[in-house]
Amino acid sequence: MGGAKADDFRLAWRRLFEYMGSYRIPFLVAMVIACVGTVLTLAGPNIISDVTDLIQAGVSVFDIENGEWIVGQMDLDRIVSLCLLLVALYAVSAVLTFVQQYIMTTISQRTASNFRRDISRKINRLPLRYFDSSTTGDVMSRVTNDVDTLGQSMNQSISTMATSITLLAGSVIMMLYTNMTMAATAILSSLAGFAFMAVVMGRSQKYFDRQQTDLGAMNGHVEEMYSGHLVMKTYGGEAAAKAEFDGINRSLYRSGFMSQFLGGLMMPFMNFIGNLGYVMVCIVGALLCIDGSISFGVIMAFMIYVRLFTQPLTQISQAVVSMQAVAAAAERVFGFLDEPEMEDESGKSARLDHVEGHVEFRDVRFGYTPDREIIHGFSAEVLPGQKVAIVGPTGAGKTTMVNLLMRFYEVSSGDILIDGVSTRDMRREDVHDLFCMVLQDTWLFEGTLRENLVYSKEGVTDERLDEVCRAVGLYHYVQTLPDGYDTRINDASEMSAGQRQQVTIARAMIEDAPLLILDEATSSVDTRTERVIQEAMDRLTENRTSFVIAHRLSTIRNSDLILVMRDGNIIEQGTHDGLLAQGGFYAELYNSQFDPEE
Repeated sequence: MGGAKADDFRLAWRRLFEYMGSYRIPFLVAMVIACVGTVLTLAGPNIISDVTDLIQAGVSVFDIENGEWIVGQMDLDRIVSLCLLLVALYAVSAVLTFVQQYIMTTISQRTASNFRRDISRKINRLPLRYFDSSTTGDVMSRVTNDVDTLGQSMNQSISTMATSITLLAGSVIMMLYTNMTMAATAILSSLAGFAFMAVVMGRSQKYFDRQQTDLGAMNGHVEEMYSGHLVMKTYGGEAAAKAEFDGINRSLYRSGFMSQFLGGLMMPFMNFIGNLGYVMVCIVGALLCIDGSISFGVIMAFMIYVRLFTQPLTQISQAVVSMQAVAAAAERVFGFLDEPEMEDESGKSARLDHVEGHVEFRDVRFGYTPDREIIHGFSAEVLPGQKVAIVGPTGAGKTTMVNLLMRFYEVSSGDILIDGVSTRDMRREDVHDLFCMVLQDTWLFEGTLRENLVYSKEGVTDERLDEVCRAVGLYHYVQTLPDGYDTRINDASEMSAGQRQQVTIARAMIEDAPLLILDEATSSVDTRTERVIQEAMDRLTENRTSFVIAHRLSTIRNSDLILVMRDGNIIEQGTHDGLLAQGGFYAELYNSQFDPEE
């Protein structure tokens, strides 16, 4: 195995063993049990050799020189006792094997369960920056495919490796103890198997790594194409999508073929080596038996020992293949768990119990990458209860400002304060609790309509649901559902884009947080529904500080303050009428959507 790959292989398994934590002692106990059970199995051939010699001694033989039969003496009591001992040894070995398998299966599945738990927790601690550079499918592949590989293959590979090594070492010792000449014959004929195994391991590990990576890429591509299927069909992207899929599929085919092919070479070759050793032992044993150096029972014992010697070679080759797959999967899982997390904020105690809604941006600067700043010295003050509209062309930094306000991203310099308290001094979850947010991208999850509306809010009555749904124009739709609020829906439900948007707006109204963010909240609804929702939004924004990102400037005419952004800076701010009177960039944006004569 190549130096770098060998180091990765060892590091992955060392980290996996460390990750087992409290399961390491049961793991070692299982290994000891496996070794003891294997040792008991190794005692069998010698007992069989003794039984064979006792039976041979009782067989009548015709003496050609004297022309008479020589009647043997068979010690039946000794034979029975040896057979009972043999059965007892094999029975104890079987029980120990069962116990070992039970322990290892428990450990492997609990370890896989812990991996899923830690990945789930890790996802909530990762900054959004990570998800900007990773596909959903690749993350899903780590949670499902890679963890399943660990859970299914770890038990088999470790157990097989432990028992096989013990069986191999024990059979060598027993063969050397029984007869040196025949032991040398069996061992020398099998050395080629070890050399072949080492060569195959060195060449196949990189293909196992590539296979797991390609599988993640495949899941990512399929997830993207499925979620964006309508766009792909609309713009005639089938050919490009198919070409990309074929490329990933070919790469996955090549890596999967090479890993399985090279891994599959081991078993037939090791079987050949085992059969070769079996033949050599039979030939050499027959010659020694004729010479009188050994008894027939020794040949019988060695025929079993050869099988016990070559069998673990085949099992080790299979275990190595499984261990390589586990190592490749572990590398990807640990790579995800090692991703930099958001800083620990358990020591922060600042929080707002009575929120007035005074928000201040002080010379805020930010860039998604250190070398590319997109917010340049943003400063603004929002008084309690004001409705603030943020407008500007695409890419001006409107949504970025909201993300910074919510602390989805950290500012590079400057500060954002709510009621005089810096959001940096507050825990992220406390900042999030201050806001309810409606995005232009709707999200519904598997569950009832009621669960989608209330989400994490408790104690919401049907009367409150009716009130909110009437306010956003969703009540009539609810009445048409077979089970009302208890109708099950999901993101694939046959709901219009406008109805999905109404659900998310209703969800924000039910949350009733002191600050509100609307990111193009009415982008997916028709004009009539927009008026209904706008009235609901006006009621929702009463006496609460709200931030509205809008491209349709008709929705923000009554805003208390309009911030006009361009290239990451505020270039104008004021009321709708005041900005129009200035005849600046806002007036240009507004007049591009409406006839100035209106």
